[in-house]
Amino acid sequence: MSAVSETIVREYFELHGFFVRQQRKYISPTRQEEDEIDFYVLNPAPDPKAHARPFLLGSSDLAGIARAVVVVKGWHTDTFTPSLLVNAPEVYRFIESPAFLPSVTRAFGTGTHLVKILVVPGLPSQDEARQQSITFLRERGLDAVLSFHTMLAELIQQIEVNRNYQKSDLLQIIRILKNYDFLKDPQLELFAPARRPRPRKPRAADTPSS
Repeated sequence: MSAVSETIVREYFELHGFFVRQQRKYISPTRQEEDEIDFYVLNPAPDPKAHARPFLLGSSDLAGIARAVVVVKGWHTDTFTPSLLVNAPEVYRFIESPAFLPSVTRAFGTGTHLVKILVVPGLPSQDEARQQSITFLRERGLDAVLSFHTMLAELIQQIEVNRNYQKSDLLQIIRILKNYDFLKDPQLELFAPARRPRPRKPRAADTPSS
C-alpha cells in the first residue's frame, strides 16, 4: 500500500474528528504482518442516536462509529468484483490472522465493539455484482466498506482555497488545484480540458469590399 493511499485515509478520518493511530511505519517482508491492520481509529464523541450503518459507508455514516480497525487496499486500477475477491484472499485475511485479536486488545482494551472497515477503490457499478461483493465480504467478517471516491470527494469539498494547509502535503495540493480551477466542487472535475473558443463568425463590416 502506498504512502499516498495511507495519507488519504488518515486525512479523511481526521477531518471527521477521529483520532488515528497507524499500525506501523515500516514495510514488512513477511506475509503475516502484511495481513494486519493498517489503522486504528477512535471517535472521541460518537453519536448514540446515529442511524443504522450501511455496509457501503458514506461520510454521514461515520458519526455513530466509536472505534474501528481500518485495512486499506489501494489497488486504484481495480474494482472489487466477486471474481477478484475470490482470487484475492489477502483482502480479508487480516480477520483470520492470529495477530488480529491481540493487536486489537493492545489498541483498545478488552470487551470493545469494533467496526471492521475495508477501504477499496470501489465496488461494481452493476447492482447484482455489487450485492454479490457485499455479501461475500460480509460472510468473511467485514462490517463496512469505504471507497476512495467517497473520501477524495469529501476532502475536495471541505478544503478552502483561502487557507494554508502547510502541515499536510495532500491538503495543500488539493488547495492549489482548486485555486487554479483544476478541481471544482460541484462536478469534482479533475484536470478538465480547457474549452476551445468558438471561431468568430465574420460580420458584414469585416467582409472585404470588392
